[in-house]
Amino acid sequence: MEEKETKNKFWKGVLVGVLVTAFSGLAVVGVATGIWTVGRRASESQSTQTAETSGAQLDMNKITPKLQYMEALIDKYFLFDENMTEEEQAKNGTAEDWIYRGYMSSLNDPYSVYYDKDEYTSLNEETSGTYCGIGVQVSQNVYTGIITAVKVFKNSPAQEAGMLPGDILYKVEDIEATGEDLSLLVSDHIRGEEGTKVHLTVYRQSTDEYVEMDVERRMVENPTVEYELLDNHAGYISLSSFEEVSSEQFKSAVDDLASKGMEKLIIDLRNNGGGVVQAAKDIADYLLPDGKTIVSFKGKGIDDSVYTSDDGHEVDVPIILLVNGESASASEVLTGALKDNDWATIVGEKTFGKGIAQGIFNLPDGSGLKLTTAYYYTPSGECIHKLGIEPDVTVALDEDLKSKIEIPKDEDNQLQTALEVFDEAWMP
Repeated sequence: MEEKETKNKFWKGVLVGVLVTAFSGLAVVGVATGIWTVGRRASESQSTQTAETSGAQLDMNKITPKLQYMEALIDKYFLFDENMTEEEQAKNGTAEDWIYRGYMSSLNDPYSVYYDKDEYTSLNEETSGTYCGIGVQVSQNVYTGIITAVKVFKNSPAQEAGMLPGDILYKVEDIEATGEDLSLLVSDHIRGEEGTKVHLTVYRQSTDEYVEMDVERRMVENPTVEYELLDNHAGYISLSSFEEVSSEQFKSAVDDLASKGMEKLIIDLRNNGGGVVQAAKDIADYLLPDGKTIVSFKGKGIDDSVYTSDDGHEVDVPIILLVNGESASASEVLTGALKDNDWATIVGEKTFGKGIAQGIFNLPDGSGLKLTTAYYYTPSGECIHKLGIEPDVTVALDEDLKSKIEIPKDEDNQLQTALEVFDEAWMP
């Protein structure tokens, strides 16, 4: 009965999320599970959802006496404090940690977060082109906290266990996933030693059922860049995320396709939630002629900056970008750069609309803060935050394709529309 009530409560949250989405737009933190985080260090700008920060100043002369009085009441009357084991105390965090979390929560920004020492260590673990996980790309609605599988990698442990795109992550082991910090849920509970298993419960909207599965953790390759030459000399490059290695992989793909006779290029950014913005800037620089604005940043506590193309290289063939509502952050940096400079035609659906950057800062005791620090602007001077980028040619993915792990290219109606746009010569 308790489990049923919990699930009912969860699904009410989903319905509330739908209402919020209808009026406010879906807010997503993109992350690939298996898993690697989209968040980056302070020196690597990353796009984030908006925060209506309070800007209030703390009156410590007022706060300190009240905290001391509350502490005295807790010491005298609180029932569970002495019954808590050391393991439970370590898991739940210290009172001081929760005070710091509460302070950050007062900013009313889901992306400004305090991390204790252990959490900060997990957050900053380096990842390479491979990782030990399950092979799923997920996104999180920051208003409802709901986590959804956006992409299940081919031949991954998650695919073998039966996970499908669109599945809502309900539980990881005995932890309810909704509302959890996505980066920490990934690093502390979904990642793990090779050969071990993680028990997941997902809600499958298409069949209105909860599905449980045990997924074995394995070394999974991060398929950042995949490419091939299609019919009619059309090059096709899929970018699943923007990692540090992505720009060099992308350049190699373009060069290889050009050597095989590429006459036009499709860049697929669908379901790409972002990543290292520097990678997006480097790719835009490689595609655009010199002297073109790529992106600019304006923030608090940092210098305003404008990035322009200057690498002496350009790709002078017709280009189409495929995008959808999950194309966010660094994807929108690249999309805005090519669209505003009339260097590509945008096909698909309106992008997510994530136009804020964050930085991660070290604290002296080994803990850390993640803070929203800046807006970014497309070359035309537009801040796409909460607005997204409208495609030049709007086409939604056919409904029966949305739950497929791999969509055959001849069935992909968005891709086929892009090829038709080439044929119609409707290009910038």
